Amino acid sequence: MKQRLQVESSGNVFADLSLPKADELLVKAELVARILDETERRRLTQSQAAALLGIDQPKISALKQGRLSGFSIERLLRFLLLLGRDIEIAVKEKPASGSAARLRVA
Repeated sequence: MKQRLQVESSGNVFADLSLPKADELLVKAELVARILDETERRRLTQSQAAALLGIDQPKISALKQGRLSGFSIERLLRFLLLLGRDIEIAVKEKPASGSAARLRVA
């Protein structure tokens, strides 16, 4: 039987794949997940969601397909506000463990 290599995740798949700006990519992915959850909760079509967010339907499709390069974190935050979601930003001391400071969505 073939032996499989298992590597423990860091908690950020983008960092695990050594992608540049991994923290930013993870935040965008988490924000998009919240946006899509809210549009699904409301049972909005892509066209209805696009109209509500002030974008065209293909951009909603891009979000659903994980194509995030055309969306800044600020723009995604604005979408959440337009969907009636509150956003809290907390700035904290980084852990004393010596690890780098990080950006995350709670």
